[in-house]
Amino acid sequence: MNQADKRSSVSRRKVLYGAGVAMGLPWLESVAAWGVRPDADPFPKRFAAQFMACGIHPHHWWAKGEGADMELSRSLAPLESVKTKLNVIQGLFNKNATGVGIHPGQTGNILSGASLQKGAELRGGISVDQAMANVIGQDTVQASLVLGCEQPITGYHETNFSMAYSSHISWQNATSPVPMEVYPSLAFDSLFDNRGSRRNQSVLDRVREHASSLSRQASSGDRTKLDEYLTSVREVERKIERLRAAQDKAADRAKINGKNVLDMKRPDNGLPEDIREHMKLMCDIIALAFQTDKTRVATLLLCRDISGLFYPFLNVRKAHHSASHSDTNDDWERVSRYYCSQLAYLAGRLDAMPEGDGTVLDHSCLLWINNMWSGTKHDSQKVPVLTVGGLDGTLETGRVLDYLDAGDENRKLCSLYLSLLNKMGIPATSFGDADKALEV
Repeated sequence: MNQADKRSSVSRRKVLYGAGVAMGLPWLESVAAWGVRPDADPFPKRFAAQFMACGIHPHHWWAKGEGADMELSRSLAPLESVKTKLNVIQGLFNKNATGVGIHPGQTGNILSGASLQKGAELRGGISVDQAMANVIGQDTVQASLVLGCEQPITGYHETNFSMAYSSHISWQNATSPVPMEVYPSLAFDSLFDNRGSRRNQSVLDRVREHASSLSRQASSGDRTKLDEYLTSVREVERKIERLRAAQDKAADRAKINGKNVLDMKRPDNGLPEDIREHMKLMCDIIALAFQTDKTRVATLLLCRDISGLFYPFLNVRKAHHSASHSDTNDDWERVSRYYCSQLAYLAGRLDAMPEGDGTVLDHSCLLWINNMWSGTKHDSQKVPVLTVGGLDGTLETGRVLDYLDAGDENRKLCSLYLSLLNKMGIPATSFGDADKALEV
């Protein structure tokens, strides 16, 4: 997009301005600058990926039928409310993650399909989210948002793969993972340019005058929509304020004790003690980033491979990695269902945001993926994949797709990524180990 086209595109979007901040607004019918949708300026398409490690409960991961009649298994039940916008995809695999040993070699290329190198030197490939960000990221404040709910770990696995591969799913090139933000307050601050004294000033206070002016121009229905939008921003901001204080205290304790805050365990390191709060807030930040058009590409590593997360609220005693080694028991089914609920939560947030004749979810694709099918066997001959959202009608939804018997050449994970790149408007002819887009 040249600069003239970019200025024209921006001018057709309604934006709230304030002291050092600009917030894209939801679609408002009564405000001409935003409500009129020229054919040349379609609603932006967005992509987000969520990652869970160590497999799912294999007996409770299935769906039957299609559309509103789709029947979901116990683990997929959280997606009931969005099942008409859901695709349950079975049988895909990442060839370069097979036959290389367990864990890091099954994770570091989950979004790239690249062959990973063992030893001290990292070598893999660019991930699909960054391939998108390199093209469409120029139209937003941030090219992409890369978030996680566990700190990266260092060192080497027994397979001689770097643990960096277990800790990162987003890679900007063959040798460098994208720095992952695990602190919700810092992720929020980066979206709204909260630096220095601005960190203690409400984003809404900074745009209050412009918001009041816009509200006077809007219809009654759009005023309600605007109020709901600003309220949702404020709710996230309140949670962030509390966590920012905890993070600042953690940084002070680390400094006094001569420790690195990254080496401290939660909640001493300032991360939320309750992982439910952490994951939900990271989903809120992605939803807010999409709604305000701060970015159109995001990844969320819900847990890293060989994760040490605990789930007392699920009555599961073992840590994530240990629990995955008994993947056919009820404990692991509850863990699988919980992670599926994170996709349902983000999808529900986006589906509640009207945009034209649809919702933000209708113009997005959410990808949920795991690095293996069975944690007990470390089996990655096929991987669980879910998508939610129709990418502005380019991705048919409400389907169960099974490629297991299609032959290895026709069930490549990277073929799905190539298809999504094309549906995002990126005319790629190959990606990773695929030169043919998946028929999806």
